[in-house]
Amino acid sequence: MASILDEYEDSLSRSAVLQPGCPSMGIPHSGYVNAQLEKEVPIFTKQRIDFTPSERITSLVVSCNQLCMSLGKDTLLRIDLGKANEPNHVELGRKDDAKVHKMFLDHTGSHLLVALSSTEILYVNRNGQKVRPLARWKGQLVESVGWNKALGTESSTGPILVGTAQGQIFEAELSASEGGLFGPAPDLYFRPLYVLNEEGGPAPVCSLEAERGPDGRGFVIATTRQRLFQFIGRAAEAAETQGFSGLFAAYTDHPPPFREFPSNLGYSELAFYTPKLRSSPRAFAWMMGDGVLYGALDCGRPDSLLSEERVWEYPEGVGPGASPPLAIVLTQFHFLLLLADRVEAVCTLTGQVVLRDHFLEKFGPLRHMVKDSSTGQLWAYTERAVFRYHVQREARDVWRTYLDMNRFDLAKEYCRERPDCLDTVLAREADFCFRQRRYLESARCYALTQSYFEEIALKFLEARQEEALAEFLQRKLASLKPAERTQATLLTTWLTELYLSRLGALQGDPEALTLYRETRERFRAFLSSPRHKEWLFASRASIHELLASHGDTEHMVYFAVIMQDYERVVAYHCQHEAYEEALAVLARHRDPQLFYKFSPILIRHIPCQLVDAWIEMGSRLDARQLIPALVNYSQGGEAQQVSQAIRYMEFCVNVLGETEQAIHNYLLSLYARGQPASLLAYLEQAGASPHRVHYDLKYALRLCAEHGHHRACVHVYKVLELYEEAVDLALQVSWGVLTQPGEAPGEQ
Repeated sequence: MASILDEYEDSLSRSAVLQPGCPSMGIPHSGYVNAQLEKEVPIFTKQRIDFTPSERITSLVVSCNQLCMSLGKDTLLRIDLGKANEPNHVELGRKDDAKVHKMFLDHTGSHLLVALSSTEILYVNRNGQKVRPLARWKGQLVESVGWNKALGTESSTGPILVGTAQGQIFEAELSASEGGLFGPAPDLYFRPLYVLNEEGGPAPVCSLEAERGPDGRGFVIATTRQRLFQFIGRAAEAAETQGFSGLFAAYTDHPPPFREFPSNLGYSELAFYTPKLRSSPRAFAWMMGDGVLYGALDCGRPDSLLSEERVWEYPEGVGPGASPPLAIVLTQFHFLLLLADRVEAVCTLTGQVVLRDHFLEKFGPLRHMVKDSSTGQLWAYTERAVFRYHVQREARDVWRTYLDMNRFDLAKEYCRERPDCLDTVLAREADFCFRQRRYLESARCYALTQSYFEEIALKFLEARQEEALAEFLQRKLASLKPAERTQATLLTTWLTELYLSRLGALQGDPEALTLYRETRERFRAFLSSPRHKEWLFASRASIHELLASHGDTEHMVYFAVIMQDYERVVAYHCQHEAYEEALAVLARHRDPQLFYKFSPILIRHIPCQLVDAWIEMGSRLDARQLIPALVNYSQGGEAQQVSQAIRYMEFCVNVLGETEQAIHNYLLSLYARGQPASLLAYLEQAGASPHRVHYDLKYALRLCAEHGHHRACVHVYKVLELYEEAVDLALQVSWGVLTQPGEAPGEQ
């Protein structure tokens, strides 16, 4: 159990985190309330491990949740952190005074290398207790190992790289198979590949990292005290058996590209950051004499993997002369520097120190710091204690940093699930674009914020940016909910007014013809937008009033067509005596009610075309409702007027088979007035049965008598079964005379 003093130390560590200033509570102008109910947990939280070593700790490595530490000069302690209560002790079996120089653990946590100060190397596999010396490696003081993450497994490392204090890079491969007393040695081969040099000759290989890019290319980054080298090459076929020899062979005749800095710590260290869901590292940090070289790793670049490089100087009080950094680890947005008495975390975006965590003197000076890339946990140790750092929600305030850098896209990416923060970013981006006179972009951003509508609209009005204001209003309109009808009416009316005013100002100016056309197209796109259709339909009356007040008849018709207000369109054409266009609208949309309403007007001007349209409509029209239009039209008595009326009535009777008495009676009246020759033919075709004819017999008799069509009267008498009257009239017709009043029949 940790002591009260240790707990106090932990609380001091938490209070040492340099948090950015928190905004005051209240209602900001965005409309969101910032309320922090609990104190936020720091990004880096230190925990002292409840462990008291039996001897001083000389080295510690962690990988894949496997922790290995050397105690004294002859004991190796291995802990599976998933089963921390089951530690495993292994005796190295050393009888000489050799000390542990460094230890290296691969990415699977299976292969452990122990480098001794006597230039001997020991190998221990996770699944075994046996410590096996590597005879082929003897004589080399190993400073770094580049594990093969692509081919390494729990049973074999695959080809790996080994860097020595003499500047040599070797290729080797280890196998976990023991094979009995006379089985093969674990070191399958150990061969030299390259020598790294600085100005004074060979220099220790401080760090080695081997990776393979998504495109199959291999790359190696190696560092000395002052130089960072890059080896890049595409692996040939069967590269699994060739290892790294082909990659380094390309640099036999010329040195690899490198970065060099003048200052010297006497050592350097390289750290990579690899996201959990990616196989390739995304960023690097190189701790050297002049500071920390930080940048992105781009495996797609042909000549250099390093991009977006910059050197962050060490914080005050840190450096080669004063308090040199001993180790570096890299997280997503920070690198942590280990010093003898503290850990300092620096933001890779700003270079600011966000954590300065001091350790108590009773534990002794800090020795080293490592990262378990599989869990993201950081480990630091002294000779008498082990500490673990948890990294929690590291990206929580990154959006604010990107916001201060005016990198709005990245700021929005890191606060996508925090609407209050996203609103702040959008508002700042909108203000920035407004100051840069990028008004349209500013309007698009403002429309996504909760900023007060009136303030934003007033800003664009004062700047006389009607186009940007229209963009802002249009996007606000698209974001409204169905229940917000009042706001929708306001916005649609205001937008229409803006467009009409703009079009009116540009119309008639030959120099602004292109701009006029562009504005007209935008206005039409607004009127016809499916996103705004609901709101436009609800506001159509006020929009028509605006269009009428501006005298914009062209867009009145355009808008009416979009709203399917065809009655208004037809009325407009009729008012402007464009009767054929009005009829074209009627024929295209085939609405019977519109035909009934406008036929009395159209038949006076284009009777033939209108009757053609009626006939085309067929049974969709009720001929009874068209009779008033025909009656008014045919009152003039001209032959053409009567003939068009007869043409449609005959279509109804002969083609559609109409049986309505009104239709047949009206056709009889037309025949009686205009085509008496057709009258008798119609009556005879209708038949002689009074129960089967569709006209009114008495009306027909009166009509025929009024117009003097005696033969037709005779036929009607017959149908009425008034045979005596029929014979009398027939005799009169055949004699060619009519009985005069006061004369008896047959007197002549």
